[in-house]
Amino acid sequence: MSTPHVPLSILDLVPLSEGQDAREGIEISMRAARTADRAGYHRYWYAEHHNTESLASSATSLLIDRAASLTERIRVGSGGIMLPNHSPLAVIEQFGTLVRFHGDRIDLGLGRAPGTDQYTAQLLARTSAEPGAFIAAVEQMRDWSHAEPSGQLPIRAAVAEGTEVPMWILGSTANGARLAAQLGMPFSVASHFAPFQYLQALQVYRESFDATQSPAAQIEAPHTMVGVNVVVAPTDEEAERLFTTNLQQFLGIVTGQRMKTQPPRDLEGRYPEHVMQQVEQTLSIRAVGSPATVVSQLEEIVAATEADELIVTANYFDPDHRIRGIELLAEAWGL
Repeated sequence: MSTPHVPLSILDLVPLSEGQDAREGIEISMRAARTADRAGYHRYWYAEHHNTESLASSATSLLIDRAASLTERIRVGSGGIMLPNHSPLAVIEQFGTLVRFHGDRIDLGLGRAPGTDQYTAQLLARTSAEPGAFIAAVEQMRDWSHAEPSGQLPIRAAVAEGTEVPMWILGSTANGARLAAQLGMPFSVASHFAPFQYLQALQVYRESFDATQSPAAQIEAPHTMVGVNVVVAPTDEEAERLFTTNLQQFLGIVTGQRMKTQPPRDLEGRYPEHVMQQVEQTLSIRAVGSPATVVSQLEEIVAATEADELIVTANYFDPDHRIRGIELLAEAWGL
């Protein structure tokens, strides 16, 4: 008998294809969330990004509310809320309210990166990204969500009290891993776009984990989720062609020529070799191909990382290809 597969989830940046506006992009995202719900995926998470015309994942908590309202079973959450952009009180009040709406289906993933450029980050900034301030903010939010808060703070977040909002720490380096371990929380590693220290980060997290260090601790043993770029199509050749859409997205970032999601195209000779190599390395944690090929590649990633869960992300130009990919992977993975 084959070993059961780990749970599979989806990270959605709400990408906008060339010719689409934000309304259309959000509608397609909700269609994808409903598909994932029916297909058996474990979680559907929304990222947070600002000041980019190619993504509509700015108001993360609102997207979560909408997706949770349109689905029945799947957990919906943030991947993540970038805490430097927000006050901890506002975040826990929003997510406490989401739990009141949708019950125990809401996840609060938290990151220290701003998810935008420096100027926009300054306009959004509410919480310091310094490790000590980040830890203090997370512990405050955990306390506010307890049924009986400690009372150390002179205010209450009544809407959040008793919700015990499940929290994750997101990161891509050993520093982020140590914070997750110190806080006694699950750790999601952003290997899908920052693969350069992800194995080290996972090792540091597991070796450093101590649930007795923090009053915010919510798990007794390390729990990890690994991010993977995934494009699935009926054949390997078609999937590789569709993946050029993802390559173009990051080529735009590297070259400073950001653009909306582009259709698949032959990239041979279009960019300098060193630029292509940089993008290939950035997107190296990936599974691209037919359902059988992708399952084999994901199994290799699980074996290498000992991940407890996987979270996959992809950027398809055609929304029908995106929906097809979600369905093909679910069936092949045995969801």
